[in-house]
Amino acid sequence: MEKLLPIIKVEDLKFAYGKSEVLVLKGISLEINQGDFIAILGQNGSGKSTLVRHFNGLLQPTSGRVLIKGMNTRSTPVSKLAATVGYVFQNPDHQIFCASVWEEITFGPKNLGLPKDTIEANAKEAIKIMELEGKEQRHPHSLSRGERQRLAIATVLAIKPDVIILDEPTGGQDKSRTEKLMKLLQELNAKGHTIIIITHDIELAAEYAKRILVTFDGTLLLDGDPRAVFLEKEKLHQTFLKVPDIFAFSFGLGMARPALSPEEFVEEFKRSTGA
Repeated sequence: MEKLLPIIKVEDLKFAYGKSEVLVLKGISLEINQGDFIAILGQNGSGKSTLVRHFNGLLQPTSGRVLIKGMNTRSTPVSKLAATVGYVFQNPDHQIFCASVWEEITFGPKNLGLPKDTIEANAKEAIKIMELEGKEQRHPHSLSRGERQRLAIATVLAIKPDVIILDEPTGGQDKSRTEKLMKLLQELNAKGHTIIIITHDIELAAEYAKRILVTFDGTLLLDGDPRAVFLEKEKLHQTFLKVPDIFAFSFGLGMARPALSPEEFVEEFKRSTGA
């Protein structure tokens, strides 16, 4: 069987802002496949956001290259990349600029030249998913911080890109909405969308991600299955990241398969004890 090309391929990516000689990214190489659910972890300044902004052409490599579905980001318009890679900023106000919620959500699909009926259907679906019904004619800046975050996500959902990147997606959301959002991302992932989240919440990453990347000082320090990553104690110590409590607890109990969530712990405990 012919091997599928990675949806994102990063080759020896180095990057420095402006004319600075100080590299923010120091030679990162990785491949991301269709259907991955990735959490990127690392301290502030480790290069997380700088890395993912290369995935839709917002930043261009100082050296090396980034390929999206085989398209070199250096020579592909950002508008074309946006049809494949949707990006939700950490601060929603950095991507909200229209006069109404409806205009905001339909802007991207219109810009891509989608048919009118598709634009309307996609927008209505995104509004329903992100619980913004009844707010279509509101000015975005009249919404709460959490609502603006959901609006920013809705603008990406309306495009239906193959890859959805979210920078600290649960900011401004309470526990209930956080769980709904993460369940939505799981559903989108199950339908084939590649999901990439940048987060400081290692418990969240453990519970939902299938793969974890850890950045450190502009390098890719770790890349793998969550359990494999969390067992790299010495490397994690460099980054000041602490493994999830439930993982540490179940590992300490000697579980052959340390748990990544409370639900998983209960299941594994029942299995190991025959309860």
